[in-house]
Amino acid sequence: MRAFEPGQIGDVQIRNRIVMAPMISNLGTPRGEVTDQHIRYMTERARGGAGLIITEYTFIDSENSRGSPNELGAYSMDLVPKLARLTEKVHEHGARIFMQLVHAGGKALSGLNRKGNFAPSSVDYLGRIPAEMSVEDMESVKAHFSSAAMLAEKAGFDGVEIHGAHGYLIQEFLSPSLNVRNDAYGGSTENRLRFPQEVIDEIRKSISIAVGIRLSLLEFDEGGYGPDYGFEVAWKLRNLDYVHFSAGRNAPPGSSGSYFIPHHPIVDLIPGRLDVPVMAVGSIVNERDVEVALNRVDFVSMGRALLADPYFPRKLRLHSGLPRPCIRCNQACRKLSAGEVRCTVNPDTGLEGLSRTGKVYRGEIDIVGAGVKGLEAAILAAKSGLKTRLHEKMDSIGGQLNTIFESCQRKEFSALLEYYSDTIRRLGIETILGETFKGDGLYCLPDVVYPSIRHGSSVSIDTNIYQYLDEAIRLADSSSVILSERSVLSLDRGRAVGYRKVAEDSGISIMNLDRYDIVRFDRNQYDIRSAMISGRHALSEYLEEREMEYL
Repeated sequence: MRAFEPGQIGDVQIRNRIVMAPMISNLGTPRGEVTDQHIRYMTERARGGAGLIITEYTFIDSENSRGSPNELGAYSMDLVPKLARLTEKVHEHGARIFMQLVHAGGKALSGLNRKGNFAPSSVDYLGRIPAEMSVEDMESVKAHFSSAAMLAEKAGFDGVEIHGAHGYLIQEFLSPSLNVRNDAYGGSTENRLRFPQEVIDEIRKSISIAVGIRLSLLEFDEGGYGPDYGFEVAWKLRNLDYVHFSAGRNAPPGSSGSYFIPHHPIVDLIPGRLDVPVMAVGSIVNERDVEVALNRVDFVSMGRALLADPYFPRKLRLHSGLPRPCIRCNQACRKLSAGEVRCTVNPDTGLEGLSRTGKVYRGEIDIVGAGVKGLEAAILAAKSGLKTRLHEKMDSIGGQLNTIFESCQRKEFSALLEYYSDTIRRLGIETILGETFKGDGLYCLPDVVYPSIRHGSSVSIDTNIYQYLDEAIRLADSSSVILSERSVLSLDRGRAVGYRKVAEDSGISIMNLDRYDIVRFDRNQYDIRSAMISGRHALSEYLEEREMEYL
């Protein structure tokens, strides 16, 4: 498989073609320091077989370049020792590591920066108007990029990636919609490229490690540029060792499309080859996606898939079972404005090394209920050394996963059922289906059951419950359904766009009413991740209560 052929970026040899994409983790400190937890998080992906790790975007100065809380920083020498520990641990497992450098520009968060925002032009940034940058501001930013790159090299990084995508400062200069200057830095493609090229050249003069750039191949915003312009930018930029294509400015879906859009959409839009290696990201979440992508690019950049299973590359290489799949639900992984990195289908993400005891047990256990809760309990029991029997009164495993109606969601979530089927088979878990078990054992029934919506000829719904949003589409086959606007807005922005289209195509009216037939908002609703955690906790408590029996 081509994924496991070595690759080359500049002078850096990389053991395979699978790259961990840069993703905000918020696992740093408020100063931007690396933490032990961040090191464990990154190291787990290196241990899992990724060839290259690219850090989350790392802010380059302590003035106005930060975009998120607890973001990594590269602005002071006192940050280097801990950064060096990160690179050391990643290298121990055979992976390479690049630091992604960013200035958030007009998207820098107020309250996290000492100075006010600036951008190439004073245009609207999600309701804020930054100051227009002066030439002196540009010189300062170039110096900070150069200094941050030197810190990265000193800390043992194998390369740096300039963040020129997603509406941050470098893309702000490249985007015709954001850069409306009429001096040497705006007005034509060549002028818009001038500042990004100067940043590249300044960094290149300062370091000897690899230098690449992440670019948005296209923007999804109104008036945004298309892939031909994005590719032209990549073609014209010089002095680079690679180009990393993502997508988006502010509007969804960006590079993290939900299950409503096809797999690998960014790869499919790349119009040609470049003279340097190309990597691309965007809904590359399974073996087939990797194979398809590598027919068009040199490296595949995987984000959410490596949150779901850090051992995805190793499992692919060794054929040692299906990876725990990313189902592109955009739930836990999209809550980074207020929390640390998490994943709906992997309760260990962001908590590596903290959530398992490692005890080995002996004996037998019966687990009743083969929904997500029971499946997680059974898998953990088998991995803990117990002979495990899983009982389910229905004719199939999966519980409520089997009731999903909407076709896109049902198709994507089926990968989770395939993972569970494969895993319980590989672990030798005996599964008894179609019978009601009444003996002694661990009963893993859902902690919360949302009753199905009762309806007549019409029903109005105001909810954030995922089950009810799915039921609304089912009910629209036979009833008049009205859904509140805030129901849709309760979803991640990318998922909301897809859901809105499916809902409206199904005949659902999305509008605000004075009152609704169904009103239910659960701030911490019981979902897949909740069920997984509950199953694991239930098993732990069950074994602790009977420890003398099982040790």
